[in-house]
Amino acid sequence: MNKVYPDAATALKDIVKDGQTIAVGGFGLCGIPEALIAALRDSGVQNLTAISNNAGVDGFGLGQLLTTRQIKKMIASYVGENKEFERQYLAGELELEFTPQGTLAEKLRAGGAGIPAFFTKTGVGTLVAEGKEVREFDGARYVMERSLVADVSLVKAQKADKAGNLVFNKTARNFNPNVAMAGKVTVVEVEELVEVGQLDPDQIHTPGIFVHRIVVNATPEKRIEQRTVRA
Repeated sequence: MNKVYPDAATALKDIVKDGQTIAVGGFGLCGIPEALIAALRDSGVQNLTAISNNAGVDGFGLGQLLTTRQIKKMIASYVGENKEFERQYLAGELELEFTPQGTLAEKLRAGGAGIPAFFTKTGVGTLVAEGKEVREFDGARYVMERSLVADVSLVKAQKADKAGNLVFNKTARNFNPNVAMAGKVTVVEVEELVEVGQLDPDQIHTPGIFVHRIVVNATPEKRIEQRTVRA
């Protein structure tokens, strides 16, 4: 099975459709699949539900798809770096499912592991628990959270072999392994592609069983979200 595609547009062409749920790795602008997000924008698909820690910034990352109004709902934990995100939400133009950050990570991981729901203390007694089952275990209250499975997952890794085994670079790992697991179809953007057998098995972060398509983007832009310098 050849998992390698010549470019991001080709990799997405026959799998993205209107109304899908798309999970996207990254934390802010760190570890986002830049080329795949741009290809998703250019595909013109509409009414997407996007699962991501946040929506990038105005004009970059998932922020591009907010500008083009291709996202109808965000499932996210943080919205503070994107003014268009804020504007659309406050105007009632964008649905938003706020999810605590750790809960979001576990919802994706559990979805990828075939676990439909789990209980957590996070959110008990708050708006997060409204409408959800709360159960007591060992004298403590826990809220039930449903897991997340995406129609398509978009992931960024530093390196992959042709079987789809992935290695991430430091903090760019963030949500990417969980997003990779949670996709019915997972497309990965990598900076370096090597032959099978060239990766140390003990250094592989995500096994190729979760990866369906691979695209090489050797020179991503890697914007810095907030640049701070000394006076």
